[in-house]
Amino acid sequence: MRTHFIRGSFVLIAMVFSSIAYAHPGHGDSYLAGVVHPFMGQDHLLAMLAVGVWAFQLGGRAKWLVPASFVALMAVAGALAMTGIELPMVESSIATSVFLLGLLIAFAVKMPSALGAAIVGVFAVFHGYAHGTEMPLLGTPLHYGIGFVLSTAALHGIGLLLGQGLHKQAIWLRAAGALIAAGGVWMMAVS
Repeated sequence: MRTHFIRGSFVLIAMVFSSIAYAHPGHGDSYLAGVVHPFMGQDHLLAMLAVGVWAFQLGGRAKWLVPASFVALMAVAGALAMTGIELPMVESSIATSVFLLGLLIAFAVKMPSALGAAIVGVFAVFHGYAHGTEMPLLGTPLHYGIGFVLSTAALHGIGLLLGQGLHKQAIWLRAAGALIAAGGVWMMAVS
């Protein structure tokens, strides 16, 4: 798994820095804006790392199914947002997702992989919608979408590695979940 993550990281880095090679103006900016977006907000960053950590806690096929569900539904919701479809309570739902993901980690909640994938899929709709509505004005939807999908997958991979690294120190893993949940409470209070 570590080899796949390292290879994926190199691919992500190469794609970020290859924006200079785009033939048409603005495309590189769209892609780079998409890559950077998930890293710019604590809400997205915490949620995406938490998805990977919790997927590791669930184990088995959840290690790929839970992050894949998040990425897929996030991409669909991002595309829908770019068409102008309205979705209510986006920010409060994102904050709630951070809180709940933190609790799932803190209490090491176990469930079937499909149910875990469905839960994070619901969260992903709101994160994807937020990504889609925050596309740069002159951005290219495809390039922007590819950027935030790749960043999200990378953050899930980092979360999986964090879960793997901390699983023998369960108290630290649960403490990290509690901190994420506390971050979600703070976000709910300010949103």
